[in-house]
Amino acid sequence: MKRLIKFFLKYIPRPVLIKLSLIFRKPVSLFYRGNHVYCPVCNHSFRTFLPYGYGNGHKKNRLCPFCLSLERHRLLWLYLNNKSDFFSGNKNVLHFAPEQPFIKRFRKILQTDYITTDLYSPIVDVKTDIRNLSFQSNSFDIIICNHVLEHIDDEQKALYEIKRVLKPGAWAILQVPINYDLDKTFEDDAITNPKEREKIFGQYDHVRLYGKDYPERLKNAGFKVIEDSFVKTFSEQEIKKYQFDENEIIYICIKE
Repeated sequence: MKRLIKFFLKYIPRPVLIKLSLIFRKPVSLFYRGNHVYCPVCNHSFRTFLPYGYGNGHKKNRLCPFCLSLERHRLLWLYLNNKSDFFSGNKNVLHFAPEQPFIKRFRKILQTDYITTDLYSPIVDVKTDIRNLSFQSNSFDIIICNHVLEHIDDEQKALYEIKRVLKPGAWAILQVPINYDLDKTFEDDAITNPKEREKIFGQYDHVRLYGKDYPERLKNAGFKVIEDSFVKTFSEQEIKKYQFDENEIIYICIKE
């Protein structure tokens, strides 16, 4: 069973994996039951998380067997609960490319104030292009856009649109995968082959490899940027328990 699970996680696209998880998550969770790691999103403990990732990014102990959260989801969940007013109500929230671990939980708490969007996903409320959003200006109190911008060719147009639909003083969390060994973001429009993109950008459908200049790119779009090293507030034992990326920075972008 372990080999079969590894095959699915390495070669099956995530949208298909999400559908299959609804059928297999209970037996897989039982197979991995234990107390070494813990997912705060679904409140389940396991002896280990599942391996996950493409190419060189394929790593052990990342994916929650029950809710499919990754390290970034678990950290963001705790951040939203412990350091923000995200769940306090009376907030209009827009969520790009809603992740499986979050969508039902967010909707249950936020209810009618929660809108999901994506250009292609069949499960979202509104289908629209992040580079040309169909929402009116100054519409949202909070925007969540987690690991989306690395897929978008015109990043600055997307950031402009996110800023446009935020209310003045409102905030967005805009996370991307970052190579902290890279000072400057690398992008090359001539690289279109999926295998070459996976080799250079880390995934077949990524169009750039972000570096440490990411917050400057956000500032260039007109945001006030707060870099929150929230992960540093956890002990070494807790980081291992949740399997966080100890380098993860949460980027809060405020429309002034």
